[in-house]
Amino acid sequence: MFTGNPFADLTVFLSPLVMQIYIVLMILAVAIGTLFDMLHKSSARFFARQWKKSKAAAKRPLSGMDTASIAARTILKEVATSGEFCNPKRRISHLLTFYGFLLYLITTIVMVFGYPTQATPAPVILPILWNIGALMVLIGGYWFFFFLRVNVAHEGHSPFRLVRADLFIVTLLASVTFAFIWEIVQTAGNLTAIKTAFGLYIFFTTLLFVSVPWSKFAHMFYKPVVAFQRRVEEANGSSDLPTPAARNERR
Repeated sequence: MFTGNPFADLTVFLSPLVMQIYIVLMILAVAIGTLFDMLHKSSARFFARQWKKSKAAAKRPLSGMDTASIAARTILKEVATSGEFCNPKRRISHLLTFYGFLLYLITTIVMVFGYPTQATPAPVILPILWNIGALMVLIGGYWFFFFLRVNVAHEGHSPFRLVRADLFIVTLLASVTFAFIWEIVQTAGNLTAIKTAFGLYIFFTTLLFVSVPWSKFAHMFYKPVVAFQRRVEEANGSSDLPTPAARNERR
């Protein structure tokens, strides 16, 4: 356990091709769900309109190098280090969940497509990284769910009081939790238990990816765009937000 490819054992009751098709469908579900969310909320139209407005009101023209530099800083701060979080606990929780999910997702894809059967054993490092990624998600995710959510930490509500905004974190945690349970159950060799745990894992994973239009999943794509737009407006002088100096003066 933890050093073997859990997906290779699926061949006992499932063709590797089925799992590969499933992953492709989930990728399409995220793409279609994000596009639907953008169209439904008119996000793309809003960003395009805001970009034109910013260019028209710009006081300082930006070169291609300036724009590239702003994009790089946005990726470094808002994406890579989650600099938008002022609360260090929320930031650490987010980073654990974000990087854990990326590690977990990438190693899943590599093992399913590159090493689908026991005839082509995966390098030991892949399942180890898969488990490390899953653990990071569970630590960061459960920490956020039970202690750091706004309605729990600041409003005193029960962590089990769920709203639609919790759909993403709940399905993510359920998916990764049952992935762990499925991996552990495989060591017992009980086919019924394995199928049950795997079925629950697939159910919550499917719910995670097909619920993009109704969850916060799409926000991970929007936040960098919004942050980039804000930085561009500050750099070209078109921003109507108060500068840090002005905000300090008001205090």
